[in-house]
Amino acid sequence: PSFLRVGSWIGGDRDGNPNVDATVLRAAFTRQAEVAFGHYFGELAGLYRELSLSARRVAVSDGVQRLAEASPDVAESRREEPYRLALATIEARLAGSARALGLPLSGRYPAAEPYADQRAFLADLSLLAASLAAHGSGLLAEGRLGRLMRAVDVFGFYLMPVDLRQHAAIHAGVVAELFARAGLEEYGALDEAARVRVLSRELATPRLLYSPYVQYSAETAKELAIFREAAKIQEQFGVDAIRQSIISNCASVSDVLALALIGKETGLIRLDEAGRPVSRLNLVPLFETIADLQGAAGVMDALFAQPWYRELLRSRGDVQEVMLGYSDSNKDGGYFTSQWELYQAEQRLVASFAAAGVKLQLFHGRGGSVGRGGGPSFEAIMAQPAGSVAGRIRITEQGEVISSKFADPDIGAGHLEALVAATLEATLTEHQVDAADGAVFDELSRDAFAAYRALVESDGFMDYFLAATPINEIAKLNIGSRPASRKSLASIKDLRAIPWVFSWSQSRVMLPGWYGVGSAVAAYLARHGEAGLERLQRLYRASPFFQVVLSNMEQVLAKADLTIARRYASLVADGALAEALLARIEDEWQKTQSAFYAITGQGKLLEANAALARSLETRLPYLNALNLLQVELLRRLRAAPDDAGEVLTATHLTINGIATGLRNSG
Repeated sequence: PSFLRVGSWIGGDRDGNPNVDATVLRAAFTRQAEVAFGHYFGELAGLYRELSLSARRVAVSDGVQRLAEASPDVAESRREEPYRLALATIEARLAGSARALGLPLSGRYPAAEPYADQRAFLADLSLLAASLAAHGSGLLAEGRLGRLMRAVDVFGFYLMPVDLRQHAAIHAGVVAELFARAGLEEYGALDEAARVRVLSRELATPRLLYSPYVQYSAETAKELAIFREAAKIQEQFGVDAIRQSIISNCASVSDVLALALIGKETGLIRLDEAGRPVSRLNLVPLFETIADLQGAAGVMDALFAQPWYRELLRSRGDVQEVMLGYSDSNKDGGYFTSQWELYQAEQRLVASFAAAGVKLQLFHGRGGSVGRGGGPSFEAIMAQPAGSVAGRIRITEQGEVISSKFADPDIGAGHLEALVAATLEATLTEHQVDAADGAVFDELSRDAFAAYRALVESDGFMDYFLAATPINEIAKLNIGSRPASRKSLASIKDLRAIPWVFSWSQSRVMLPGWYGVGSAVAAYLARHGEAGLERLQRLYRASPFFQVVLSNMEQVLAKADLTIARRYASLVADGALAEALLARIEDEWQKTQSAFYAITGQGKLLEANAALARSLETRLPYLNALNLLQVELLRRLRAAPDDAGEVLTATHLTINGIATGLRNSG
């Protein structure tokens, strides 16, 4: 069986993107299926050229003979080529499957009876392989045919599963309307305990709240439609085509049960004859903010205490997936606090799941940049808490890094090998942060959080951010799946994590990847003196967690340039405000670099990473020039916004160039 699989959010992620609906979900699967079937038809054509074995020279199994006898290929010249005749039968049935799925593809033969699913297709290919191996042609079975069989096993008829994702508040709104139109409680006015109570009541009964005779709001109708479409796609492609539905901003038991009710209303969850729930979908809470990470284990404890939900988990093999958000936790609490709270959340979840007898699968929502959880994957997995990997892990790969990691087959294979190796090694060589070390990280986190929040909550900070970064210009680029913010920008809470990190990268401050660490270390050393420094140095040598935190931060520091950042600060209309905030950033920058050198013992950044140092040495002169050009373009663009034209186009080109040069910027 395949131990590594690829998934996608394209077509299923609606969080903040109103354009994703049932039609888009269907289009995503149609396009994916076209790619998969196109590959299979091409490989069958290749096998047809290779398997010209004659029945006069080689015997075949009874199974292959039956396929040959059913062949639509009636050419006299191929009467004694059973493998080619069998391949014609397989290709005709595959064409039938393509037609049944509505794909604009066809093989060389008229469509025949479609395969029930990819397993039936794989079974026929297996007949060919077994016959070849049994009659002295095993090498042919191991080549193109073996690769095709592996591809069918991994990619099926749909190429890759698609996850659904939506914000918890949208789910709650759908449930509230279902309750209201059914004449039940005013769901939105209920407290958490009451919500759990009424949801549990409705989940335990086979009746549905939805009525085809009631007109629902556009948003509710759209949400119900995409889940119904998901059920249809599962019926056509198999239940594994859509396995997960993720709840963004999940903060409570009712957030999970609300999604369960929507699943029940749309046929993805049903009750068996004994009244037990059976689910065709994994309900995945996504904990994102610092507060939600701190409360994640408590939410799961309370969820596992719900008899109905515990029964539902049994229908899913007693496996519960939990997603952790690296981006929003960083935006909420700063770099170090985010990293430490994520680590502690995992520790608590491991203990919670062990007590409940449920298998934990963590889904790490990592971005391309360090500020969004990026960095070398092998080291990141190896730094996970004991018991948090246990042979299974899911990780997001952002669009901006896909080409650099997978466009070259050799590099792609190496990256996947590193992921598999790290998962195995982390499972077999578990480590844990003990209480004494945890107390040190608690201290550092507390002071780092205070320093970070003091900056982002400063008077005028949002004015500085909007002027000293190209955030507004980034919002006009058609490069993201969602708008830059959920509403008008009054604080960083209103801004989405990706443009937040992307903007600081463009201005070369790279603030989300380091700010607060310098103040935290300075405060720790002020309390503990030389003994404190020795303690931090020992932790750096012994703790994989601390090593990864500082190593990733080092890469960010190496790409940042506060001299260039000062040029961006000149774009702020209020010069006094710009100088005051930039001075604070520069002061923290100096503290952070000093802390890094003191703890690691290095004399310069990237001292132990010569390859990256050489790469940056080559790239930075070009990047610096692009940054200076961008500052001037921003100045002109903002001076005459009604006459943007080529200036806006040129600005967007610099944004693209800087992002490409930095390689992991958003």
